[in-house]
Amino acid sequence: MKRVVITGMGIISPLGNDVNSFWNQLIKGQSGISLIDSFDTTDYKTKIAGIVRDFDADEILGRKEAKRLDRFSQFALAAAEQALENSQLQLDQVDLERLGVYVGSGIGGIQSLVDHVNVLDKRGPSRVSPSLVPMMISNAAAAQISIRLGAQGPSLSPVTACSIGNTAIGEAFNAIRNDDADIIFAGGAEAAVSQISLASFGNAHALSTRNQDPSRASRPFDTDRDGFVMSEGAGILVLESLENAILRDAPILCEVVGYGASSDAHHMVASHPEGKGAYLAMKKALKSANISTDDIDVISAHATSTQVGDRSEVLAIKKLFGDRSSEIPTTANKSMTGHMFGAAGGVEAIALVESLRRGMIPPTINVENQDPDCSLDVVLEARQLSLKYGLSNSFGFGGHNSAILLKHYD
Repeated sequence: MKRVVITGMGIISPLGNDVNSFWNQLIKGQSGISLIDSFDTTDYKTKIAGIVRDFDADEILGRKEAKRLDRFSQFALAAAEQALENSQLQLDQVDLERLGVYVGSGIGGIQSLVDHVNVLDKRGPSRVSPSLVPMMISNAAAAQISIRLGAQGPSLSPVTACSIGNTAIGEAFNAIRNDDADIIFAGGAEAAVSQISLASFGNAHALSTRNQDPSRASRPFDTDRDGFVMSEGAGILVLESLENAILRDAPILCEVVGYGASSDAHHMVASHPEGKGAYLAMKKALKSANISTDDIDVISAHATSTQVGDRSEVLAIKKLFGDRSSEIPTTANKSMTGHMFGAAGGVEAIALVESLRRGMIPPTINVENQDPDCSLDVVLEARQLSLKYGLSNSFGFGGHNSAILLKHYD
């Protein structure tokens, strides 16, 4: 089987709209959470979210192109363009039949749907745009990236809720390892900070209501955590066979060495209370890489800042790593980014790549009173360490679990 490396990355996020800006904010422990100002939140329980700022789709994609895309596809295309440039890939020198795109979205074009429902109600069916369906379907981002690149290889839009980014990366890893493609753009995109989703998640008591202090609302592993904070963005990585990357003298950022997936088979919303599915996904990732628990140097936790979810992930980590679980540095990016749903896995993979490259682990902010039930080595301040292997977890509604294993490339 072929070795797989990462040769390019692109990101749109509440912490910055390129990898360096994102990393600089992340390592400083800066929060990207703020009050929602795109609509009136007076009647909503939650009034905060992670909002992408300073993003001009018209400038990046062109006015005509941007107009026919939902915001999540705009994010995905912008991140893919960055990743393409970062990878130094010359498309006219690529076998396009072996260039793939694995990009998904958990909720798709929900704002486009809401906007057109309003048009339907107020102006009638004749005024609903024929472009609505291709704007809102969750595979739109992958399709648009494929069209932009001319990619004719395998295309996949995984729908595994909050686990999508990791699923896309993991399945791309398997495809390249098995010689089904040379290069795959993989990750996720989301733009679900809308009235309807905020209301639904709020009524489900899933969201933090710490509205008076947005930057301190997302607090994974803290005793007083009260729910996740919705967020938006995109994270796209270029995965490539090592053979192909060396042949074209590509910048090699990291190696992908393992992937595991599982299902809780438990509940549509709640995590398995004992973390059984999470445990299986991590165990499978290590097995696919043929390494032991002693080899893991850092864990990027899913850790959304919910009481049940954080606790179940900790139980899974403890079951897999035993006594080492309290010794492995563990970080939770969502304390700063909020929960980006389908984009989370891609964004957190980018953060882990940078950690392995730079030997730096970002902090988990807002842990003012660490939950005794979450007794891991939670990184509270940026920590400098020599890092070889990093594990990144993503778990989604419906019990979809995925874990990817990255290795510093020597």
